[in-house]
Amino acid sequence: MRVLLVEDDELIAHGIQAGLRARALMVDAANTAAQADAMLLAAHFQVVILDLGLPDEDGMSLLQRWRANGMDLPVLVLTARDAVENRVAGLRAGADDYLLKPFDLDELVARLHALLRRAAGRSVDVIEEGGLRFDPDRGEVSMHGRPVDLSRRELALLVALLHARGRILSVDQLKDSLYGFSEEIESNALNVHIHHLRRKLGTDQIETVRGVGYRFCRVDS
Repeated sequence: MRVLLVEDDELIAHGIQAGLRARALMVDAANTAAQADAMLLAAHFQVVILDLGLPDEDGMSLLQRWRANGMDLPVLVLTARDAVENRVAGLRAGADDYLLKPFDLDELVARLHALLRRAAGRSVDVIEEGGLRFDPDRGEVSMHGRPVDLSRRELALLVALLHARGRILSVDQLKDSLYGFSEEIESNALNVHIHHLRRKLGTDQIETVRGVGYRFCRVDS
């Protein structure tokens, strides 16, 4: 899952980034509305965490503008504005969820997974495909009941493929799920991660669609 965090408080932003990255989520942070707009145009994100108190545009206005322009990514509003009317206004403006500061990081992670689950049309967080089982709350993967130890990049790659639900993801989309704007990417890095994932899960689990990209294939045996 690649997350766009729109938060102008540097200390809070760093804390959220560190916490989410420790749970195999890729996070890029913007501290202004203008920077958030530019990042959304430059990369593929699955969910947005939005603070309302931004220096160049109120977060509520930004959210309304996004929705008016057809942006349909799930948005979780993260704010200290705790009045009921503020929460109602945020939901009416297009927010999919609303979390008050201060907050528990585990709750934030659970809410992000819930947003992605609903966007994918699933009723439970745990994903089971054939013999594979992924529990996002625990970050645990098993194959036919046996635990599979994945690196942070490998787990992020698997999550992106699973959430695509059989759709083909391009190389650029997969790289966006693994790397942030500030990270340098070696030319063969994605191929290396896919090779390692296939070795651990089985060669038939990830299909290469030549000239297009990759997709996860359900294998029951």
